[in-house]
Amino acid sequence: MNTADIDITNMCSHLRHKLMDADGIYHPIWQTIQDDPELTAFVRSRQLHIYRNGKIVMVLKGKAEPQIVREDPIDELIKQ
Repeated sequence: MNTADIDITNMCSHLRHKLMDADGIYHPIWQTIQDDPELTAFVRSRQLHIYRNGKIVMVLKGKAEPQIVREDPIDELIKQ
């Protein structure tokens, strides 16, 4: 997925820093979204909803813990 397609203007500022900053805790996930054609992501309610092949796998939030909806290889990037 081309991350330029993701509208980050409505994303929580805390989440934006965790994703976009090179030292951010979610930055590896951001890079994986860019490189994996099976992954898509959308900003909803200031959170990042991540899908694999059309099925939601994870919701990243700014100040709250990430919500793992479905087992997926991308989960390992949070546990590192």
